Amino acid sequence: MSFDRFVAICAPLHYTIVVNSKLCLHLAIWSWLLGFLFVLITVLLICQLDFCGSMTIDHFYCDFIPMLELSCSDVSPVVLETFFFAIVIVLLPFLAVLGSYVSIFWTIIGIPSSTGRKKTFSTCSSHLLVVGTYYGSLLSIYLFPSGGHSKNIKMLSLLYTLGTPLLNPLIYFFRNQKIQRQFSRFSVFKKNIQPILR
Repeated sequence: MSFDRFVAICAPLHYTIVVNSKLCLHLAIWSWLLGFLFVLITVLLICQLDFCGSMTIDHFYCDFIPMLELSCSDVSPVVLETFFFAIVIVLLPFLAVLGSYVSIFWTIIGIPSSTGRKKTFSTCSSHLLVVGTYYGSLLSIYLFPSGGHSKNIKMLSLLYTLGTPLLNPLIYFFRNQKIQRQFSRFSVFKKNIQPILR
């Protein structure tokens, strides 16, 4: 999505040439394939661990960090693999998104009209909020994991598993012009009816 915004804002005349159906198909296929491959490697490494003692995971879903805490064998290969994949899966895309938004920001500054700057910035700000929330929580959980599985990790996991998917539709819901008009009509109706109800 950030690449789409980058091309649409920084090179609008090349948009239809750059962002074509072939590129979108490649991006989707490679995202799925690499995602499955990385998860498969992690699952295979976890399957080789020995588990002893309590089999209760102190988490609201079966995440692998709390699972590693239950293992009585050496988890360093899984931790090392997770750190490497967190760099590849989380940090590199985050840096690419950040780089595209820096370019977008410099392009927005160069727009001569204030309404054009405002409109262009508003289309990117909501996506940047969702991306910041998602990547911020992912980086702090998987790239910089804490020694023990604390309540903070649970809250951050909740933020990126539930918060981000809920935040995105809400943002686009309230940015929709038709919905804003309906809410304004409702507030006018509410103001007119309140004196009658008193």
